[in-house]
Amino acid sequence: MYNPQSLRADEFIDHTEVLDSLNYATEHARDAELIDAIIAKAALKKGLTHREASVLLACELPEKVEQVYRLANQIKHDFYGNRIVMFAPLYLSNHCINSCVYCPYHSQNKNIARKKLTQEEVAREVIALQDMGHKRLALEAGEHPTMNPIEYILECIKTIYSIKHKNGAIRRVNVNIAATTVEEYTMLKDAGIGTYILFQETYHKQSYEKLHPAGPKHDYAWHTEAMDRAMQGGIDDVGLGVLFGLEGYRYEFAALLMHAEHLEAVHGVGPHTISVPRIRRADDINPDVFDNGISDDTFARICACIRVSVPYTGMIVSTRESKAVREKVLPLGISQISGGSRTSVGGYYEPEPEEDNSAQFDVSDRRTLDEVVRWLMEQGHVPSFCTACYREGRTGDRFMALCKSQQILNCCHPNALLTLKEYLQDYASSQTRQMGLAMIEQELTKIPSEKVRKKAKEYLAAIENGQRDFRF
Repeated sequence: MYNPQSLRADEFIDHTEVLDSLNYATEHARDAELIDAIIAKAALKKGLTHREASVLLACELPEKVEQVYRLANQIKHDFYGNRIVMFAPLYLSNHCINSCVYCPYHSQNKNIARKKLTQEEVAREVIALQDMGHKRLALEAGEHPTMNPIEYILECIKTIYSIKHKNGAIRRVNVNIAATTVEEYTMLKDAGIGTYILFQETYHKQSYEKLHPAGPKHDYAWHTEAMDRAMQGGIDDVGLGVLFGLEGYRYEFAALLMHAEHLEAVHGVGPHTISVPRIRRADDINPDVFDNGISDDTFARICACIRVSVPYTGMIVSTRESKAVREKVLPLGISQISGGSRTSVGGYYEPEPEEDNSAQFDVSDRRTLDEVVRWLMEQGHVPSFCTACYREGRTGDRFMALCKSQQILNCCHPNALLTLKEYLQDYASSQTRQMGLAMIEQELTKIPSEKVRKKAKEYLAAIENGQRDFRF
């Protein structure tokens, strides 16, 4: 039976409740009166239940779908403004003992080059990332008890935070590693990580077990209950996600929102981020063998419905998606994207030879960070390299309280402008710098507080004169 307050995966992700919700959504897909009521509730910006959201996702009335899109855009701007946070993944190792059938890191793959970065190589990659302009990383590693133990991950985090090259510094390290114990989550918290990210891949238990035939990841409950252990270990911010294409997208959508409801019910804090990756071609993986692929239009609908259902969460779209698709979904609620990404082990310091391919998936958007930054500004978005909330202790329930009251904008907008100025000073091409400086002048006028606006101008002048790392 569905119980969002339970700590059992089969109760807070209840299969029967998911199916009942999907049937309810199908029955009401053309119920204009109900759909209007759900959209009106979403407009209050307090969120929707998984069942209500499923109705919007199933809606067959085009004019109502357009209303959802407009509302998603409005909610994103109300909570996050026109900022888009930038990050890059850093793959530390692709050694893995799992047998996930959709991932080229699976233990049976004898073709892929197996690699693990030394601390010297980590430092080299970090300098390369800093020289691009990145301030925020997402660490990735396969699950392997001897090749990638927690001690190795912790050592890598320590190395990353220790590197200061020219004006560069990685100020926030998010971590995407396999489900682990409360004790090891506490160790990650003590190491100063930002968000702990773990994709569910699929919430459909039967499909999950088939897709993960061997290895620790086969245990559905252990994986699905990981966020509870992470929060018990002291990690304030956790990031959810499913890999769309493995199972029916409506099932995944409803279950994903049930997981968010569960975190709210038990911990008082929902997901800090929700990622929406789609399965992509990789070394020995052909995405066409999975029969649950979704169109770009369906993908856009999912993004919009997540935004109106979980208005406070950050939404992430990676370079798995093309420029065209990212352009399509940015107005529908996305608040974070990667830029200049490599999905190989390392690969930033020097390109990986084709014969040594260690990539987890093919990158669709291959533009440089500078090109992505300029493109965002052309679209009216402020590229942000801000990590202020994390370093000021505005995490977990403190961040959510500010975000849900829409007060977070009072500091986030000026912080975005300060970090954009740093990027323009230190890393941008002349064309990007010219465009960015004009944007900063324009965006300064939008800061409502005269006191904050004046202080922001002082900080911007100090950055111009060589000082760094100001924040509100």
